[in-house]
Amino acid sequence: MCGRFFIDEQSIRKAENLVKMIDLSLAGRREIFPSQKAPVIFKQGEEYAEELFSWGFSRFDKKGLMINARSETALERKMFRKSLLEHRCLIPAAGFYEWDREKNKIAFFKETSPVIFMAGFYRPDQDSSRFVILTTKANRSVRGIHERMPMIIEERHIENWFGNETFEHLLHIEPESLSHVAAEAKKLENPRTLFVLG
Repeated sequence: MCGRFFIDEQSIRKAENLVKMIDLSLAGRREIFPSQKAPVIFKQGEEYAEELFSWGFSRFDKKGLMINARSETALERKMFRKSLLEHRCLIPAAGFYEWDREKNKIAFFKETSPVIFMAGFYRPDQDSSRFVILTTKANRSVRGIHERMPMIIEERHIENWFGNETFEHLLHIEPESLSHVAAEAKKLENPRTLFVLG
């Protein structure tokens, strides 16, 4: 599952390498909750574009939001299939949060890069398009905290993610290892983790 993620100036600036239109007013430490707007990268013709979309599809019963979809079964679900086939996207983030069994908030991030690109899909809407984050089985670096994690698209696979003929095999690739730290830590030696401070 992915129920919370965060962005910072470094992650936004790195994502600018892909999309020159990133809204830098979003830079700075910011935690994104379900239903809130976040920058989303998608393909518009042959170009990449970025807009603020709201996180979560409304449920059929209008009670709450669907914020995640399982990568293994999303193409089989009527609610998700059309969006996944036609409106794939990437959600740039500095990292994401999960909670351990003791309810400690843990931040996961990539030590070697200021940004991760979480895979997702969206529904276009005139008012505010909405996106869902794809999840996959947790890899070894996350498994001790949670059994699921966001599906992460490595930079070398971005073109394939947006290709109609090449995206499906990525639904089954295990994400690369991530680093993690307790989000409540107050003194961290590694400056790369300063954005998770409370």
